[in-house]
Amino acid sequence: MTTPSTTGNAPGQLLRELLRDRPATLSTIFLLLLVFAAIFAPLVAPHDPATQALRARLEPPFWLSGGSLDHILGTDNLGRDVLSRIIYGARTSLTVGLSVVAIAGTFGVTIGLIAAYVGGRVDSFVMSWVDTQLSFPDLLLALTVLTVLGSSPLTVVVILSIGGWMVFARMTRGIVKSTRNEGYVEAAELVGCSVPRIIFVHILPNLAAPLSTLLILEFARIVLAEAALSFLGMGIQPPATSWGLDIAVGKDHIFGAWWLVTFPGAAIALTILSANLLAAWVRTTADPQEREKRFARSAAGRQMRAARRVEA
Repeated sequence: MTTPSTTGNAPGQLLRELLRDRPATLSTIFLLLLVFAAIFAPLVAPHDPATQALRARLEPPFWLSGGSLDHILGTDNLGRDVLSRIIYGARTSLTVGLSVVAIAGTFGVTIGLIAAYVGGRVDSFVMSWVDTQLSFPDLLLALTVLTVLGSSPLTVVVILSIGGWMVFARMTRGIVKSTRNEGYVEAAELVGCSVPRIIFVHILPNLAAPLSTLLILEFARIVLAEAALSFLGMGIQPPATSWGLDIAVGKDHIFGAWWLVTFPGAAIALTILSANLLAAWVRTTADPQEREKRFARSAAGRQMRAARRVEA
């Protein structure tokens, strides 16, 4: 049987594999559209999300009686355009999610690499630190700190970063521990490479596949955590926009104006679902064993189709 191409990680090959996976393709398209809308929100959004028009309050979506194309998804209790608030809320969610993942991921991976490579007391201290912090519920800890310090986007990012670095450290430590005695690490030590070079040049690149999956999954978790904090009134504060904040405002009108909760909730659900589907594809594609199984199934399918054509 022919083996998979050695160029399987080339951008073109990855794109072809992505296009063969319909759920991952749709998820990627949705996330790219979300990023585009967040970056160009002033150009994409039909209205200013903070502009109030009490005469147009609680206007339904355009396809319902009383709706209009001027407010495609309707308006809230202050007459603000729901679609515009969802678009600007995407900017908030993406900013918080990406910022937390970048900060927590960088710190956690660095700590995990150092702990696993150095070992000994350093490793024991770091793992004790991780276990101690993991014993506290992260959402409860965030609520407590935000109650004391006050809510702001920067505070939310810092608090969620403090509560999210441990998973990166633990995963990194586990993988590095299993590869600590690999031949390429011993060879780097024999030729006299410095410890930082061994850690960040030789070991870190081999963590790209599992880290990519974890980064996407953590992004989805952070989006949900930010929405939860905003819904509870301890996250993003008015006049800023947030999906969780919009749901909190709309819950009082859920029976008469269902769109105030449905559309922000759908945005959260689709973002998290898309991130999880993309993470599943990344994990499968980056795993050599899974790639081998996929290649074998594809090759078997081609052989069966060729046999049917010959018989016909």
